[in-house]
Amino acid sequence: MKKLRLFVAACVLALGMSTQAFAATSIGLNLDWKYAENSKINTGKAVLYTTDASKSKDITVAVNAGHGTKGGESVKTLCHPDGTRKVTGGSTAAGAIKATAVSSGMTFADGTPEATVTLEMAHILGRKLLKDGYNVLMIRTDSDVQLDNIARTVIANNKADCHIALHWDSTNKDKGAFYMSTPDGLKNMEPVASYWKKHEKLGESLISGLKAEGVAIFSGGSMDMDLTQTSYSTIPSVDIELGDKASSHSEATLDKLADGLVKGINTYYGFTK
Repeated sequence: MKKLRLFVAACVLALGMSTQAFAATSIGLNLDWKYAENSKINTGKAVLYTTDASKSKDITVAVNAGHGTKGGESVKTLCHPDGTRKVTGGSTAAGAIKATAVSSGMTFADGTPEATVTLEMAHILGRKLLKDGYNVLMIRTDSDVQLDNIARTVIANNKADCHIALHWDSTNKDKGAFYMSTPDGLKNMEPVASYWKKHEKLGESLISGLKAEGVAIFSGGSMDMDLTQTSYSTIPSVDIELGDKASSHSEATLDKLADGLVKGINTYYGFTK
């Protein structure tokens, strides 16, 4: 049933809903782009979908379905562009200079891989954003894309106005949603120093949108984490954790989460109703 839902979601986004057909363009990593030389896995393609809504917002949202790169765990990339050490733990320990290029993610309590759910979530969110007048840069459109976290981030930097990576946490508490905020130890390192306040504003907006939809929020809605994505981002960029391995990932739940994220994006860009 899960595979069928994922297939249907992919077809709906790629081919458009009954009254919509979205233009699609493949986007690869240009090795001349800033920080691209630090990427190790970059033969894959993202896909840029252009809205056909009557009123385009002229804003492109990079929707990054977390994980989903075969072989990504066997490759290491620099945590920070300047080669400094990681300041917090996570999937890679604090103090490391290199991190896993792309982790495989966790497995939900019912046995579903996180990468499957993040992809389904990305398709649902992408469809809603297109309908609402946003262009969508889908970093991953199927079960595998050969783009590491640096390549994903650099493509988003150059082809989108903001970057939202979709994840679920590895805990087993059904603790609610939160975003990965910027640790103090990164705030003086470029490009983080120039963008972290925008990252935080986007994260807070997403949490407010989720809260408005009745989604449970963990703690204050954020947790400091030193992420490759944050370290390389030159646009507003957030890793949003939409629950954990004990959380529901039913179609109805994902739809509600997507509605909350769209509300948050509209809040961030000032399109509140």
